[in-house]
Amino acid sequence: MQRGNNRGVIFADPTDFERFRNELTAACSRDGCWIHAYVLMTNHVHLLMTPTTASGISHVMQCAGRRYVGYFNRTYSRTGTLWEGRYKAIAIDSERYLFTLYRYIEQNPVRAGMVRDAAEYPWSSYAANALGRSDRLVSPHEQYEQLGPDAPTRAAAYRGLCGAPLDRVTLQDIRGASASGWALGDERFRDEITKLARRRAGPLPSGRPRKLVSDPN
Repeated sequence: MQRGNNRGVIFADPTDFERFRNELTAACSRDGCWIHAYVLMTNHVHLLMTPTTASGISHVMQCAGRRYVGYFNRTYSRTGTLWEGRYKAIAIDSERYLFTLYRYIEQNPVRAGMVRDAAEYPWSSYAANALGRSDRLVSPHEQYEQLGPDAPTRAAAYRGLCGAPLDRVTLQDIRGASASGWALGDERFRDEITKLARRRAGPLPSGRPRKLVSDPN
């Protein structure tokens, strides 16, 4: 997730949305990242991504972000930063939360009151995932591809899975993980991420002695 500086506008015109989507598509192609779901809001961006290298996401966000800022500043005769610091990223347990994150991302414009239905918003992956429309930015996740033998069947199954809004507790879990940087999953999953990343990926359970994971750097 990446926000505009001071939550300011980062997309002021349809051309801006299209330019950022193009920059993101090119960066993902260069740096080996797959985007499964996305939404471009007026002042922030949500992406559900799978990298193929350890530095893939970082390179994509830096490259696309830098090139877009140059375009935006030239277009609107401005200078300085556009983004609110570094992007935020969390690991997710795809077995439990993949389609939950699809829904969270694509329903963002509905929750914001911008549209009544996710299909009405043109700057998200919903049309690709739920309606089968072509979108060069979207790469289907393997779990999405398992929804059916062909594209129409998969789209129909996806609409059945992702049509309902998320409940309050689920929204709190996602927002809490995003705000804190914790991995989104159960304790076992977070322990696995802690070992791999060599940093704590979740809050300490009540009663467990505090122990910091050593930083190799």
